This record gives sequence, C-alpha cells and structure tokens, in this order.
Amino acid sequence: MSEPPEQAAPAPERCDLAIVGGGIVGLAVARELLARDRRASVCVLEREQGIAAHQSSHNSGVIHAGVYYAPGSLKARLCVEGSREIYEYCEQRGIATKRCGKLIVARDMSELGRLAELERRGRANGVPGLRRLDAAGIEQIEPHARGIAGLHSPGTGIVDFSAVARAYAEDIRAAGGTVATGCEITGVASGRRSLRLTHSQGATEAGHAVFCAGAWADRLAVIAGADPDPRIVPFRGAYLRLVPDRRELVRALIYPVPDPALPFLGVHLTRNIDGEVLIGPSALMAGARDAYRLATVRRNDLLDTLCWPGTWRMLARWWKTGLTELHHAAVRGAFVRAAAQYVPALEVNDVEPSFAGVRAQALGRDGRLLEDFAFSRTDRALHVRNAPSPAATSSMAIARHIADEAASAFAIATPRGQHEGA
Repeated sequence: MSEPPEQAAPAPERCDLAIVGGGIVGLAVARELLARDRRASVCVLEREQGIAAHQSSHNSGVIHAGVYYAPGSLKARLCVEGSREIYEYCEQRGIATKRCGKLIVARDMSELGRLAELERRGRANGVPGLRRLDAAGIEQIEPHARGIAGLHSPGTGIVDFSAVARAYAEDIRAAGGTVATGCEITGVASGRRSLRLTHSQGATEAGHAVFCAGAWADRLAVIAGADPDPRIVPFRGAYLRLVPDRRELVRALIYPVPDPALPFLGVHLTRNIDGEVLIGPSALMAGARDAYRLATVRRNDLLDTLCWPGTWRMLARWWKTGLTELHHAAVRGAFVRAAAQYVPALEVNDVEPSFAGVRAQALGRDGRLLEDFAFSRTDRALHVRNAPSPAATSSMAIARHIADEAASAFAIATPRGQHEGA
C-alpha cells in the first residue's frame, strides 16, 4: 500500500540533491546519499499522493536470489548483493520475511538444457544453496508439483516491499531528508549551478538530481536532454489467487523454466507474506502506464508505444508469444491451465481474481527488450532508464551503485569506504 498523503512534507524551494520518484529504488537512493553525507539536503519528489504507488506495491513480493541473470551483468551482481542486504535490513527493522525457497520446474526433456543453463548462471553468480532435483525431489519439496527435473533455490524468499519502502522513507526523514508527494515533474531546466525542477507544487532548485521515475523514466530523461532510446513500454501483469481452502496446493514458490530470450519469467505460483497464493502474472502490452484496470487507456501512453519503431520490431519477433498472453488475459481457464502444467490438481474453480501490476519495461529502437538495469546521464543528473524486477530485491545495491556514479560524476557523495550506514 502507498503512504497516506498526510505524512508528506511540502517540496522545498532548494536542495542539494533531488530524487525524482518515490518508489522503492528512489527512496533507497535518497537513503544511501543521506547516509554518505549527512550535511547534504536531500528531497524525494513523488508524483503520486503517496510513496510506492506503482511497481513497488504491485508485485508478488519475491526476494530473488539471482538465478536468472547473465553472469557479469548488473542484475546478477546487484541482485545477489541486494537480496542479502534486504534480509539483514528487514531483520533490523522488524519487517517480516520468509526464506521459503523457489522451485524451478522442467516439464519435459526439451527444457533440460535451459534448466542446466539456469543452474550454471546461478552458480556463477554465487547464489547460495542451489541444488538440482529429480521428479521425486520436486514432490518432496512441493507435494502437488510435477516435473521431470527441478532447480531449488532455498535462499529465495518473500516480503512486503511496500513495507520496505515505508521503512526507507522513515530513514530518510530521520536523517533530515524530505519526502514530498503530489509533485509531478513537468519541466527540467539546467542552469550553470543547478537544475530547476518544475512540478505540481511549484519548483525546486536542486544542485543535482537522480531520476528514478519507473514508468515515466523515458519521458523525464528526454525532458532533461537524454536520448529517447530506450522507450518505456508498459506491460500489464494480472494475477489470480487460490481460494483459501486450496492454498495447500502450493507450499512456497513454483516457477517454470523461462525463455532466456525474454525478460519475463512466465506464469508461476507464489505464496506471499500474508499467506495468499498468487498465480501469474500475465504479460500483456498495456494502453497506459498505470493500467491496473484492463480498460484503462491513456492517449499519450498509447501513442508513445505505437509510434515507437521498436514496438513494431518487437511485435514482429514475438507475435506468437503476444497471442498466448492475450489468450491468458482473456480466458481464465487458459491462464489456469498454464499453471496446472506444474500443479496438475489445479482447477478453474480453485481461483479468483487478484490484483494487477504494470511492468515498466525499456524497449530499444531496434525492438530489443532491455534485459539489464540501464542508466544514463544528462547535465547535472543521473537517470535510471530500466529497473524492472529484481529492482525491489536489489534496491539497496542499486542505490549504492547510483551513489558511486554520483560521486564520480558530480562529486556529491562520500566515497563508499566512508559510508556511515543508516
């Protein structure tokens, strides 16, 4: 859930560092920068009336261990570091987590090669405790799951990431920072000594800025002078949930072997920190960057997607996958059958609708879906251009990475070795 607006402070007229975006990544960045330099004035400017209003609170709450990501990539390094830090932080702050473990299931022989590649990646990334399972091993961990082989990641867990985001906001305020909501950025002007950020409450002069704007990252980057490539294309992910008396079908987390060419993990079954079992998500290209309802369409968002050359190149390559996702979104039985490939006892009457999220996915002009975290610079600013999952897991590590970049580019933060903690 997002933070109530009555806790918000007004946007300051001036600050040393402005963080644009009050999601979990933006809040983590503000927290990190304050921890490195307590003398700096740091302000978070969030467009919505509460923090963590979008991807940070519309997700399955999985703390990823780092199995999927290409060794050497930012996602691989920052996910492994970040998952360890999230567990430690939540223990310190009294936020509930559970290392319930994840089971990645291969249904048939055709998936064994990809499963082996996941195991190779996980071991190269330093994911702790990975082990390969046969069919009997799968049933020992998840009695209702079926497959010919599996990969078990015992370090994967669950948490409420909106609770983590609220704790970050508390840390920011305790360190003297400001979290201002209802501050949608409408203009960015670079001066000789500052950036002028025009927003819904007026304007803020900032020495430097870090843009962590999620679904609106590309628009704000372009306003600040960045290349329009990559473009954010929103993908709506809808979830079903098991009715209470069928939750025993899933003990923890059951995932398919994903297509390595796509940055999506496929339909999976996840028990969240509240005990609900989710099925999903779908991955349907959306008509709005906040399309939590399927019928929500915003003209500018739709035009941005349809006028981007990369959209059509992507569709030409992945049209069959797109039709499958459309079928899943339109026909509940098809969605359930996809999940029942891993839990055969699952039936349509076992589920009911749950929530939807919107993934802010960066898409290149060439039609390539960006797989790794991506960043760019403009005058006096850093921009987070692609930070979908596992950004929440990696939030503290991403924040450290950005603070290092800021120290290099702007000389605004203390070196990592002088980090004070928070």
